[in-house]
Amino acid sequence: MKYDIIVIGSGPGGYVAAIRASQLGNKVAIVEKAEIGGICLNWGCIPTKALLKSAQVFNYAKHAADYGVIIDGEAKPDLTDMVKRSRSVADGMSKGVQYLLKKNKIDLINGFGKLVKGKKVEVTDADGKSTVYDAVHTILATGAHSKQLPNMPQDGKKIIGYRQAMTLDKIPESMVVVGSGAIGSEFAYFYNSLGVKVTLVEFLPTIVPLEDAEVGKTLARAFKKEKMKIMTGSAVESVDSSGKTCKVSIKTKKGIELVEADIVLSAVGIETNLEGIGLEDVGVKNEKGKIIVDDFYRTNVEGVYAIGDIVHGPALAHVASHEGITCVEKISGMDVEPIDYGNIPACTYTSPEVASVGMTETQATEAGFEVKVGKFPFTASGKASAAGKKDGFVKVVFDAKYGEWLGCQMIGDNVTEMIAEVVAARKLETTGHEIIKTIHPHPTMSEAVMEAVAAAYGEVIHI
Repeated sequence: MKYDIIVIGSGPGGYVAAIRASQLGNKVAIVEKAEIGGICLNWGCIPTKALLKSAQVFNYAKHAADYGVIIDGEAKPDLTDMVKRSRSVADGMSKGVQYLLKKNKIDLINGFGKLVKGKKVEVTDADGKSTVYDAVHTILATGAHSKQLPNMPQDGKKIIGYRQAMTLDKIPESMVVVGSGAIGSEFAYFYNSLGVKVTLVEFLPTIVPLEDAEVGKTLARAFKKEKMKIMTGSAVESVDSSGKTCKVSIKTKKGIELVEADIVLSAVGIETNLEGIGLEDVGVKNEKGKIIVDDFYRTNVEGVYAIGDIVHGPALAHVASHEGITCVEKISGMDVEPIDYGNIPACTYTSPEVASVGMTETQATEAGFEVKVGKFPFTASGKASAAGKKDGFVKVVFDAKYGEWLGCQMIGDNVTEMIAEVVAARKLETTGHEIIKTIHPHPTMSEAVMEAVAAAYGEVIHI
């Protein structure tokens, strides 16, 4: 019952930390109260991408004639089968993580874990039985859940969060999606693709507000082209769900607008899972729903660490994974460097997709940089034209004085597969001219990166 490291939470931060810890020779256990793999594998990243793939296939079927393919009869979406496939994908990934834990000789402890004084972890199982385990080091990786707003309390039926949005039993006629970050925009795109009358409400001036404003405007145009209603600079005041439909009161610049919908999806963010995990009992400091840690995820309490959504930084699966690796490598005595949070890629899996890393042009200018900006539209891309997916562009931002690659923003088909080139180049401090001289295969979407960089330096060929 004694371990070198106990990890509480088996999401992409927790299970990755556990596996790396075991690889480094530690005796490791992982505590999980629900599904192995956490929210990401079971109710987030993976099953949503499965649903979005179904939407993409349906859209291709609807537009098959555009590609010279004739389909007899009308293509129809079957939400039940889409959800079934999505759940099957999630289950498969969860079983894969269970296999990896077993392969790496990690003990899986089912139950709710909490910190106890004296470097111990108490786990309470589903029957209420509690067991105490000793751990030299304990890593908290408890993740987060859908944020609840008092003006639209979720009932799981008419006013829902992302979990219910993944498992609806029938296609609603209409839906209001509140919040246009990655979660809101992806679900808005998914249900709009199935024929749902979707209204997307965003408080800030553009959708996907953490992205470059031009990216947000381009995505909004694409959504509007597909008959989605976009309401930016707007806020939901209240939701009346007492009748057959929801009556959503939305405050706009022109006044209050009333929108009726079968479903209201709240996608306004997440709240961390800190309650009941023993922070107060052992004295772990936290503020504004986040545990305070140093560059290597150590809390103020010796032997207690925290990673992922519960610490400051982007609440992204790939960030949590790398935090877990960094944390256990430091625990194991390796010489590791802190994560560079200025070089974290962000992706939104709508159609067109959105991907970015580093500073936007506006952020770079506000930070005092003199910038070189290059932009290459996919209308000039041979691969995009052949694919019939010409919406979007690649935009790059360089420091004019020293040539540092400050950032890159992309919107277009498959750009989430392209952004890693920029992340790697920035990590290696690659110059713009080195990218220009790096031969990119033709025809590919990735050529747009080279062309955008060439545009920044006045050397672009194809525009």
